[in-house]
Amino acid sequence: MTTDPTRRPPLPFREFLVKVHSRCNLACRYCYVYESADRGWRAQPVTMTPETAELVCRRVAEHARRHALRAVRVILHGGEPLLAGGAFLAGLARALRAALPDSTRADLVVQTNGTLIDEPLLRLCRDEDIRVGVSLDGPRAVHDRHRRDPRGRGSHARVAHALGLLARPEHRSLWAGLLTTVDPSTDPLATYEHLLSYGPPSVTLILPLGNWTTPPPGRVPDAAATPYADWLIPVFDRWYRSGGAPRVPLFESAIDLLLGGESGTEVLGAAPSRLAVVDTDGSLTLSDHLKTTFDGADRTGLDVRSGSFDTLLAHPGIRARQSGPAGLCAECRACPLVAVCGGGHYPHRYREGSGGTGHGNPSVYCPDLTRLIGHMAGTVRKDLAARGSLVGPTAGRRAEGGS
Repeated sequence: MTTDPTRRPPLPFREFLVKVHSRCNLACRYCYVYESADRGWRAQPVTMTPETAELVCRRVAEHARRHALRAVRVILHGGEPLLAGGAFLAGLARALRAALPDSTRADLVVQTNGTLIDEPLLRLCRDEDIRVGVSLDGPRAVHDRHRRDPRGRGSHARVAHALGLLARPEHRSLWAGLLTTVDPSTDPLATYEHLLSYGPPSVTLILPLGNWTTPPPGRVPDAAATPYADWLIPVFDRWYRSGGAPRVPLFESAIDLLLGGESGTEVLGAAPSRLAVVDTDGSLTLSDHLKTTFDGADRTGLDVRSGSFDTLLAHPGIRARQSGPAGLCAECRACPLVAVCGGGHYPHRYREGSGGTGHGNPSVYCPDLTRLIGHMAGTVRKDLAARGSLVGPTAGRRAEGGS
């Protein structure tokens, strides 16, 4: 049996990020689609056509049938996906469920900036069983610093109104959670408490998409400072003391990995990527987070008309992201934290130039991850010693799957 990860059969996709609209009604300063090295969005159709959407659904069903998948997760994305209109989203949801085999469950989520959410949209999502994830970065001053419309107006008030609607009993089950980009210049606990004030079922904390060539805000390459760990540690402590509510996938995955389990996020653990991306024209691409590295980094030349998702599985870019620890640089493989860190998020490792070795580097967040994981390990170790077993935030959650 071969141990070369590049020769093993690839793992089938189980998440499909479908870009139903390629433009946005906000102009977020840190947006990886419109403010990064990649310019491919300019050539994309504004909205996916119903014919392309139906073909995408058939291709997802084909993949599910071929690999006997028990469930697929389809993330309706953009740009701003709600610009595609409720009728389009409903049609896609119905086409997907009609195409899938009876043995495969479809979990649909629309990831939105929240500004277009209203009662009719939420009723449609309830009718079509589409869950809703909303981006919110914190209090008004924090959120509106980056998440503004093209005329410079903040979006916090509109998002807060949307979250008020989602919190109502009749809509609560639709709410997938909040997605928050960490800003190390803000007060971490004030930001976190503001997020909690809406009663979210989960909070996905994400590190800004940066790399060695284009460092994230506040992260000086090769410097010992750890601004992101400094922000995350007090939030982790607050979350851990609360018993792990609401769900925070970054923290849950770190604890699971420390205890010998598996990660529920690509940011940690070097788990094989199981995500495929479809653009509005039907192009099959790699993770669109790669747009932050160089122009065209996510493009494969494949599309749903000429090939299946199995064709995408054979692409070297997918192989590279399914190679696990063997695909990490020597420095990462020798690190005692590699089982938890996993080299960090793949796009965060990029360095351009002939000597940059592409993605064959530690994460640009390496100092932050080292400090954060060390702190979490110490906290869990003390808890284990005090309790005799972990009675805490992630107990029993591994079987539930990712957030």
